[in-house]
Amino acid sequence: MTMTGPAVDLVWHPAGATDLVVLAHGGQEHSTAVPHLWRAPILRMWPFALAARSAVPTAAVGMLRYRYRGWNGSAADSAVDLRAVLDELPPVIRRVVLIGHSMGGRAVVAAGNHPRVAGVLALAPWLPEGEPLTALRPPVTFAHGTDDTITDPRATAAYAERLRAAGTPVTMYALAGEGHAMLRRSTDWNTVVANFTITALNATAPARGTDGPRIESLPQYGPKALLPIAVGSIAVARFRLPVVERFEAHCSAGKSTAAGRDLG
Repeated sequence: MTMTGPAVDLVWHPAGATDLVVLAHGGQEHSTAVPHLWRAPILRMWPFALAARSAVPTAAVGMLRYRYRGWNGSAADSAVDLRAVLDELPPVIRRVVLIGHSMGGRAVVAAGNHPRVAGVLALAPWLPEGEPLTALRPPVTFAHGTDDTITDPRATAAYAERLRAAGTPVTMYALAGEGHAMLRRSTDWNTVVANFTITALNATAPARGTDGPRIESLPQYGPKALLPIAVGSIAVARFRLPVVERFEAHCSAGKSTAAGRDLG
């Protein structure tokens, strides 16, 4: 399938669905190359799609497709793409849960004040110093591995504190021993995604305020996954959830031309 604008590839679309879970993958700091379905940052999101579908099977599940691989400085292309998709979704979709990893985590935070949003989950998000504070629509959860050397868990915790100070309730999880690819504790990441999806779509949002835990160490729900098992789970999820439909939005933002580091 060719694509000219930002899109959502639906991998689960039950009849009559009014809720949608959008998964936003990682990318690069600067790049105007076109993402493709077989890049590692996109493939890593497929088990989360399966976890979300299993948690709330009445909701549609889709993978966000950017125009470019990069954030691209002030252009913030990934966030622009996500907001364009949210603006143009069919009226039947009333609530959208945003789940993003790395650059995708930055995108869901940047677009998390959209009126259709019913919750924001950022996994190992890229939130550089000085990132503008967004009035995110709760529930809001951040999760970061303590051994992540690609994006900074301290920056994530700092952004969470800024949100709390502004009156937005935030849950923050630290996954001990986990890196940026989220493969060592893949079962735990899937559990975070599943539980968050259930909370966002089936439970009442928590009251606004600053009370609550500042940071929690996420208990390990199961044994650490061997790398072949974690990779195998990606292949299984990719096989079980083929793209069944594409919704393409329109975006008139200009291109950036820089090239830079991979944020995964």
